[in-house]
Amino acid sequence: MSARSASVERNTNETRIKVSVNLDGTGKFAIKTGLPFLEHMLEQVARHGLIDMDIVADGDLHIDAHHTVEDLGITLGQAFDKALSKTGIRRYGHAYVPLDEALSRVVIDFSGRPGLEYQIPFKRGSVGDFDVDLFYEFFQGFVNHAKVTLHIDNLRGNNAHHQIETVFKAFGRAVRMAIEPDPRMQGTVPSTKGTLTG
Repeated sequence: MSARSASVERNTNETRIKVSVNLDGTGKFAIKTGLPFLEHMLEQVARHGLIDMDIVADGDLHIDAHHTVEDLGITLGQAFDKALSKTGIRRYGHAYVPLDEALSRVVIDFSGRPGLEYQIPFKRGSVGDFDVDLFYEFFQGFVNHAKVTLHIDNLRGNNAHHQIETVFKAFGRAVRMAIEPDPRMQGTVPSTKGTLTG
């Protein structure tokens, strides 16, 4: 397969974001967003997905984190869409990840059809000063622009930090499985339609 990497820059009146990904990386990352907890979660995706990521975000954090988090999801999704040829990949990926009392399941389909099913019954509304409601906005932005179907379920957990960390680790591992080249699908799109564009 040819190099599967891409860079995307997205500038609005609310945020300025640059994202570079190498889908065949080793899990290296350089992430600067002004949101340390989100950075920690994105590091999990890089490490467990074996995806190299360079992310720089400058957003209107003096208002709140919403625009930055949502636009990061959008830009990361655009980078994935640009980097990934769907010919010869496994297409589907899934992972269960535990962390102490918490357990999450993530299932992804690089289907060309955006869809998000998201069930995380958070035990509290924030981790530190980070509003956990914003994770939905991140994943919705990613789904819409990577054009994937994504199911996220936190199956159990009493600690909100553990709940969301299991989700991001499982997300990284599910993505890694789905984008992996399938030697039995060489030169073929994994769809009876012959296309994965929606």
